[in-house]
Amino acid sequence: MPEIVVEIKNKSGLHLRPAAEFVKKAAEFQSNITLERDGKAVNAKSILHVQALGVRQGMTVKIRAEGADAEEALAALEELVNNKFGEE
Repeated sequence: MPEIVVEIKNKSGLHLRPAAEFVKKAAEFQSNITLERDGKAVNAKSILHVQALGVRQGMTVKIRAEGADAEEALAALEELVNNKFGEE
């Protein structure tokens, strides 16, 4: 299963708006996508699960994708994170 590790660089971490952007982007793909922090993995297409991870600025998370469009999904999510969710 392909995976990437990214650092959350935006000031507010994965608070409501960035978490919603992340979930919205993940939902564009058919692949099963998980977001993991400190060994706890959640469904990346669930806003409640993503927010429950409590990801703040400077933390690293692992994103995994499994399915036909897994590589495309990871590339899109990595770009979203690296662009600080359009916040800065």
